[in-house]
Amino acid sequence: MSSTDPKSPPSGPLAGLRVIELGTTIAGPFCARLMADFGAEVIKVEPATGDPVRASSKRIHTKSLYAASLMRNKSLIALNLKSPGGQKIIKDLVAKSDILIENFKPGALEGWGLGYEDLEKINPGLIMTRISGYGLTGPYSERRGYGVISEAVSGLRSVIGEPDRPPARVTLALTDYITGLYGAFSTMMAMVHKLRTGKGQYIDLALCEAAFSFMEPYVPAYDKLQFIPQRSGAKLIDSAVNNLFASKDGEYVHIQGSQDTGFARLVKAMGMPELAEDERFQRRVNRAKNQDTIDDIIQNWTSQYATDEIIETLGSKDIPVSRVNTIADVFGDPQFKARDMIVDTPDDELGSVKLAGIVPKLSLTPGAIRHAGGRVGKDTRDVLENLLGYNSADVDKLEADGAVFCDDKAAQAVLNQA
Repeated sequence: MSSTDPKSPPSGPLAGLRVIELGTTIAGPFCARLMADFGAEVIKVEPATGDPVRASSKRIHTKSLYAASLMRNKSLIALNLKSPGGQKIIKDLVAKSDILIENFKPGALEGWGLGYEDLEKINPGLIMTRISGYGLTGPYSERRGYGVISEAVSGLRSVIGEPDRPPARVTLALTDYITGLYGAFSTMMAMVHKLRTGKGQYIDLALCEAAFSFMEPYVPAYDKLQFIPQRSGAKLIDSAVNNLFASKDGEYVHIQGSQDTGFARLVKAMGMPELAEDERFQRRVNRAKNQDTIDDIIQNWTSQYATDEIIETLGSKDIPVSRVNTIADVFGDPQFKARDMIVDTPDDELGSVKLAGIVPKLSLTPGAIRHAGGRVGKDTRDVLENLLGYNSADVDKLEADGAVFCDDKAAQAVLNQA
């Protein structure tokens, strides 16, 4: 199982690494959450009013359900990074940490004396993962960046949606998640280098470049052919059969039969084996040229059968097929249950909450979910006193000065913003 005792120490392949998360909203926090799932000790720093993600998602009472997931497995402290006291605490944490993740606008940390050149002097082995809209260099570097804007800049947005409608978006922060994955990957590459050499480094990761990297198929195609991909809805350009098809009962199924062998199995299951020998469809390149024609034939066939009949007929012949599941369907799907992909997780405020499970599955050092994300400032006093050695009077003074916020006062600040 991927849920463990919330009081148990972190375990997994990254146990022993300490990560400071200065990221906000999604890209940086998701990057750090991946590390926390696999055992890294992640200390998330928020302002007294909390990370904006706490106010931008579905809530139950004052509890952000998104934050419950994105902040899971993390220690949560609240600091004022504009104050000398808050800045000193970050420097004290850096001296005892391996990794710092941030996604402020370029120059913000430097203005607070917390740039890489400042922190490297404190900890030469520090790995600093810096996420921004456009990177730290170039003519756009000083622009404020958001995932969805970077998605538009990258060209990725231009290929999402129906061909006769404006560019669409998926109903989640796609580019932030892509960038967070790159962030975790690049940080681990830097950690391998550090283990070999003892040297830290900073990582310059741009949202727009992470999104652009997914345009990979079309870069050489534009270079050599000036081909500009257009939106194609549910189908994939130059890949047939690979599309959504309506069933008799009004649902949609996605059928993938683009490989020659898969196409032959598909048309045989449909009772039309002769289509595999039709020169229009005999090879993948030919099917791509006649994509609309073969899709119309498939659609005519699926419209005669209920969704369950289509899935049974094709699935039994080893043809990739699925209805388009909603989140409700996924909650009831036996495959997701068998793989622990919906995990009932301890939560201080709700008792428990179901969260998305661990990806990927490691055979010897699996990840685990110990607890859901908690209140703003929940762990401020614990981190300052038990990790950094501040005494109780020090923390009280910092709190009185507005440099730190401990649990109740931070929680009240959040309520005042609600």
